[in-house]
Amino acid sequence: MSLKKQLIGITLAAVLGTPAWAADPVKIGLVLPMSGPFAAYGKQIEHGVKLYLTVNGDTFAGRKVELIVKDDSPGTSGDVSKRLAQELIVKDKVDILAGFGLTPSAFAVAPLATEAKKPMIVMNAATSSVTTKSPYIVRTSMTLPQNSAPIATWAAKNNIKNVFTLVADYGPGQDAEGQFKKTFTAAGGKIVGEVRAPVMNPDFAPYLQKIKDTKPDAVFIFLPPGAETIAFMKGFTERGLGQAGIKLISTGDLPDEDILDAIGDAALGLVTAFHYSEAHNSPENKAYTAAYYKAYPKDRPNFMSVGGYDGMHLIAEVLKKTNGNTDAEKFVEAAKGMKWVSPRGPISIDPATRDIVQTVYIRKTERVAGKLQNVEFDQIPDFKDPGKQ
Repeated sequence: MSLKKQLIGITLAAVLGTPAWAADPVKIGLVLPMSGPFAAYGKQIEHGVKLYLTVNGDTFAGRKVELIVKDDSPGTSGDVSKRLAQELIVKDKVDILAGFGLTPSAFAVAPLATEAKKPMIVMNAATSSVTTKSPYIVRTSMTLPQNSAPIATWAAKNNIKNVFTLVADYGPGQDAEGQFKKTFTAAGGKIVGEVRAPVMNPDFAPYLQKIKDTKPDAVFIFLPPGAETIAFMKGFTERGLGQAGIKLISTGDLPDEDILDAIGDAALGLVTAFHYSEAHNSPENKAYTAAYYKAYPKDRPNFMSVGGYDGMHLIAEVLKKTNGNTDAEKFVEAAKGMKWVSPRGPISIDPATRDIVQTVYIRKTERVAGKLQNVEFDQIPDFKDPGKQ
């Protein structure tokens, strides 16, 4: 825009009471792993983001939405995410940063959001402390403690007295392990073994043998959804751990719909705690899944797609409240306490932490009309992240 046009716009804005930037597009920079081992994360979040625009329109408070996607694969290198976020801020001049498939990405970009005063919408990265890294972060996904505490409570109430824990050795895995142990032991349970596996390409054979030799009532597991999860589940079955009477419990990442068909029958009977299932029975979710399959018939909607969808809903509703103003202070203030009904159920943004409050469901993996689904049978409504309490 030329200086003359800018001056005309400012003058008109002063006369009409309309902000000079109101007609400009709102630029949203998505930092996501779009290739490599965690490409499914980026794909699903981008699906959810674009589906929101398809269903609800691509103009927020009079400003057309412009998406700029940066591939920070593999998503575990904070340096890559930071460099791409700098490009988005300096070169592309985005108004809002969003996405963030994995915790290292969110941690690396948070100081930039603070320095540049940009709202930062975290649509997946699940380490509890993410929202503490910048006053401008709002999260629409989950935290690992939010899902590991309920499954620990369920286990203690269902005659599981001793547990072996196996988690990926990075922020979310450490969060999941820590909260599970805290909740389970407080309820009288005992941890009889624990393993932290490498995030990338772990060899599960020695861990599975150690679990079998220890003979716990159950194994609690957290691994990033993907090839590692599929490998563990198949190894668990092939080595006969289930036949030996060892139960498998986890957060709901394990039987994520994006990989559930690839896991196959090894997932049957798995009990998990999670905030979203494709099988969630509500009008909002039925509408969401129908729209998703229409737009992406080769994929299944999962929790990451819903994190992207709800992230865009948050941005849209905040801009309604601010009349299109993306100023970070105003944006975050407008987001605090916001409530709506998501495809996952009722959710809100905790004013104190800028983190999501949501229902966590206890589910069992079953075949429904020939299709593997995570079927909900119990719930804990309005559950805040216990990692911040």
